[in-house]
Amino acid sequence: MEWMEHLYQQSNTNKKYDSLKGKRWAIVSLASIPLVMTLGNSMLIPVLPMIEKKLNISAFQSSMIITVYSIVAIILIPIAGYLSDRIGRKKVIIPSLVLAAIGGIISGWASWKVDNPYVLILIGRALQGVGAAGAAPIVLPLVGDMYKNESEVSNCLGIIETANTFGKVLSPILGALLAGIIWFMPFFAFPVFCAISIALMLFFIRAPHTIQEVVPLKQFLYGVKQIFQREGRWLYAIFAIGGILMFVLFGVLFFLSSMLEEKHQMDGVKKGFMLALPLGALCLAAFVAGKKINKNKVLMKWLTFIGISILAIAIFLLSFFENIWILLTIFFFSGIGIGIALPCLDALITEGIEKKERGTITSIYSSMRFIGVALGPPIIALLMKQSTNVMFYLLTGLCLLASIVILTAIKPSIEGSDSA
Repeated sequence: MEWMEHLYQQSNTNKKYDSLKGKRWAIVSLASIPLVMTLGNSMLIPVLPMIEKKLNISAFQSSMIITVYSIVAIILIPIAGYLSDRIGRKKVIIPSLVLAAIGGIISGWASWKVDNPYVLILIGRALQGVGAAGAAPIVLPLVGDMYKNESEVSNCLGIIETANTFGKVLSPILGALLAGIIWFMPFFAFPVFCAISIALMLFFIRAPHTIQEVVPLKQFLYGVKQIFQREGRWLYAIFAIGGILMFVLFGVLFFLSSMLEEKHQMDGVKKGFMLALPLGALCLAAFVAGKKINKNKVLMKWLTFIGISILAIAIFLLSFFENIWILLTIFFFSGIGIGIALPCLDALITEGIEKKERGTITSIYSSMRFIGVALGPPIIALLMKQSTNVMFYLLTGLCLLASIVILTAIKPSIEGSDSA
């Protein structure tokens, strides 16, 4: 009997090991999606000056390669979220990854074979934006569907956010490395990354088969309106701050990429590593802040204020220096400021909104952040032609506005409930 009991225990141990191994691969599969989508956009930042020269286009035109991707995503993210609630997360994510891959192929093929490829590149990037809208934002509610234990959910979300931030650090280095082979290689690399994510999703993700009650669009929109009537003041504030932070981040990255190449003759992988410095600071600060805040909304508010204040001071100081190492040090601190604020904003929404309403609100928040991503590069490109000092003062003013908003519009109680 002892050997039978031992065999039974061994069988249970093997099942637990297989289950744990399966969960690990599921988490890797989910984390690959925001990583790939981050690479698809940020990987092009260090390549834009090279694209300008190859296509003989202006800095504003090259910035539109980033912007068109984001504009399409802004429009479609809420629609993708609505569809995923009705037909299933996986049925939205996988076709979206396919569309994103096709967009990369179109942009790469046009760059390779067409004499004047700019318009076709934008069309391909727009298709990538469609894919981005239906992929990365749907991962968050899918995690909630797959894992019912709150600790498993938070652990998985932490890994996914780490993958997202790791993508931000890796993207300028990888983009510069690929462009060093041939300038349009980053476009062709993106479909390969998408194919890996698709394979992982097909083999390792078993989304629960739940039957969702179909809510008419009119009723859905009414429900969203009710949320904003009830929670609007602090939600609008967080949406605005999230958009401002993304505007500043991508605007500063665009400026830094152009400055390193034009004024300091840095290109290729060396420039990629330089761009990775503020992004690495952002990732490290975001990781530490995410560990510290727990469910303390008062702490979230004040850390957000501190992060934005650090960012404002850093951006203002940029107008006084030209030495490359001083500038990179200041950029490093600007990354720390953004990194402190972003996880706090994410957590304020997560903790302040009921679980059944969270998917809708987070999708709208993602759209608002994409607005910042879309507007940052083209506006900075225009301002760079006029005066870099004016550009820095504008960015500083936006940061100060965000700090005032966080102080006046977000008023969490000590117990943790937000009050309007």
